[in-house]
Amino acid sequence: MEIEPEHLRKWRLILGGNQNEGTEFRLDEADLKVDRTLEALYDSDRTGSLGASSPNVSRWLGDIRTFFPSSVVQVMQQDALKRLNLTQMLFEKEMLENVEPDVHLVATLMTLSRVIPDKTKDTARQVVRKVVDQLIKKLAEPTRQAITGSLSRSTRNTRPRHNEINWGATILKNLKHYQPEYQTIIPETRIGYGRKRSSLKDVILCLDQSGSMGSSVVYSGIFGSVMASIPAIKTKMVVFDTAVADLTEELTDPVELLFGVQLGGGTDINAALTYCQQIATRPTDTVLVLITDLYEGGNVTEMRRRAVELVSAGVQLVVLLALSDDGSPSYDHRNAQFLADMGVPVFACTPDKFPDLMAAALTKQDVSLWAAKEELILKK
Repeated sequence: MEIEPEHLRKWRLILGGNQNEGTEFRLDEADLKVDRTLEALYDSDRTGSLGASSPNVSRWLGDIRTFFPSSVVQVMQQDALKRLNLTQMLFEKEMLENVEPDVHLVATLMTLSRVIPDKTKDTARQVVRKVVDQLIKKLAEPTRQAITGSLSRSTRNTRPRHNEINWGATILKNLKHYQPEYQTIIPETRIGYGRKRSSLKDVILCLDQSGSMGSSVVYSGIFGSVMASIPAIKTKMVVFDTAVADLTEELTDPVELLFGVQLGGGTDINAALTYCQQIATRPTDTVLVLITDLYEGGNVTEMRRRAVELVSAGVQLVVLLALSDDGSPSYDHRNAQFLADMGVPVFACTPDKFPDLMAAALTKQDVSLWAAKEELILKK
């Protein structure tokens, strides 16, 4: 059976052209450039082929962006960081200017934020800003619509004052009472939004900043900044490793917020929950979203006791094992089971589902049931 030339070409690029690869296919000049780009990364005999200088790396980054689609570029960048130990190269301005920004790169820059040279910091911020702007453009409006819509519906009442009447909903409710002779509707039932406080709900985002949570922290920072702009809720941002930091003041600038996170430390969930307990001044009107893989490096018994106290006080606790598109997370099954047994929703959430999750939590729906309907990774 004769093999099509295009199939041979693909196999030649995959196998790398060593003496035993067997295709005997000759690449043209354009394909040879692609082959050299792949060889620099994936040929184990030439792991040093990118060299130690940033011009070589920058040239390679430019090549892969020329030859491959964006989704493949991001995969190759991640492979380069792992296979060729290029983390140090992120310190170089030339590389950051040529890199294809994505969530994983932002997480890497966050990890290195304390040691990036001054000459590179502005460029690193530009990379982070590009990713942040892309995510805000994608996620901001769905988040605002889901949250403000759910809170508006939750405050409806049937005895509103005149300036509180929701006229659209009232007319729809009373269409059956239309009087043809008067060409009007008699509003037997009035629907209103009720008097609104400056903030109807408090939200605390509590983020585990250990190294494994990088993508989750990026998305959490974006959502935190968006929610901070919604008057109907008061949003606080807490990050933790073995210490706890309140970054609420940074929510107005998500880039500075992300650079305020130090990924890679240990984990003391108990200390974080203790702090959240202190700032939850309206427990029955508070949603606490704890984003962590539940691997506790502190006192597990105290951590569990603190969670029980929060829930008993009326705080709506939701535990996200991940807030990312990275697939099924690794997590502590025993702690997840303990929390699930006491009625706390425990699952992983993708960014596109997070607005609806917050809408459900803020209106005190059964979040575990919501997660099950959405076919999210749910621990029962």
